[in-house]
Amino acid sequence: MLAIFKKEIHQFFSSITGYVAIVLFLLANGLLLFVFPDTSLLDYGYANLDPLFELAPLIYLLLIPAITMRSFADEFKTGTMELLSTKPLGWWQIVTGKFLAGLLIVLISLIPTLVYYIAVRQLSADPAHLDNGGMAGSYTGLFLLGAVFTAIGVWSSSLTTNSVVAFLIAIFTCYIFYNGFDALSKVPAFTGGADYYLQMAGIKFHYTSISRGVIDSRDIVYFLSVIGLMLYLTRLSLQRRIWD
Repeated sequence: MLAIFKKEIHQFFSSITGYVAIVLFLLANGLLLFVFPDTSLLDYGYANLDPLFELAPLIYLLLIPAITMRSFADEFKTGTMELLSTKPLGWWQIVTGKFLAGLLIVLISLIPTLVYYIAVRQLSADPAHLDNGGMAGSYTGLFLLGAVFTAIGVWSSSLTTNSVVAFLIAIFTCYIFYNGFDALSKVPAFTGGADYYLQMAGIKFHYTSISRGVIDSRDIVYFLSVIGLMLYLTRLSLQRRIWD
């Protein structure tokens, strides 16, 4: 697994694509939070990072599929997947190595956003009144969201030899998991009945819950369950394609 992990990290940062993806993520957040007036933290009148945690999931919808789209698609395209399957590695080691490598890259893109917290703290009239618990919960939620999107992206990449197709499948699936169930719950036919359970099936419900600063074990279990499901589906996809 470690060899797969190192290979993925090296491959990502050996090309300009990896650096561009992370820089664009940080640039987009910086422009939205400090330049564009409609979302600028400077125009809020009080110190918090709510705009970051509202906007970052939408940016992750594009960033993370771009990070993971080549995970397995390129392996199948170049024919190295068959060679990899002959190595003394289990399917779970291959899948987990790819997933953890993608997750580390997501974490690397997230760490520099702590600069925004420092900036808000410096600009705050009374730093002692900052909701540090809420911010910590929001960062935890954003990391877990990134982990789910990474698992979805790895699964999407296992379905095809075309990285662009994998990118599009990942965007669609991530959007459905993040916002689709919440949007479906607002359909009048589900109001007053199944709407609450539909919201609970989506990522947005649990992400919003953690972002309030209260880390509920049910939210953690949800995120881990979705990650486990997507990695299991990835393993099934790889086995089916190799054996076929």
